[in-house]
Amino acid sequence: MLRIPSLMIAGLVLALVPPLLAQAAERTQEAQNRELVVNFYNQFFNAHETERSTEVLADNYIQHNPGVPDGKAAFVDYFTDYFREHPDDRSEIERSAADGDLVWLHVHASHGENDRGEAVVDIFRVEHGLIVEHWDVIQPVPAESANDNTMF
Repeated sequence: MLRIPSLMIAGLVLALVPPLLAQAAERTQEAQNRELVVNFYNQFFNAHETERSTEVLADNYIQHNPGVPDGKAAFVDYFTDYFREHPDDRSEIERSAADGDLVWLHVHASHGENDRGEAVVDIFRVEHGLIVEHWDVIQPVPAESANDNTMF
């Protein structure tokens, strides 16, 4: 039977603790980032609370959707007008995930009950408790599909 000296075991444990603590802290931060984005998204895109919900947007918010302007104020103005014209718009989050400072949302967006809607993947970057950047990929939900799978 192989005997490992206690000091070697203690040294090994001490060497493993900092990386494990760092991983746990990163997972906790990812969970906080995910919660921040999900809460913002539901408040903004479903409750249409464009002013109050933007407390978590950075003033210099970067937007990669070519149809939406950069900056917090411009973003709020754009969607305030949009929701006034489209009061029935809703965006149901189907799933979400976080990896470091990035949060992904897989969303079913629609303009009302009779709209098949769009499949959307929104990607947000979070920095110091603020949403600082956004990308999206949007695909219409077709009437017919080549397979029996849904887009959600």
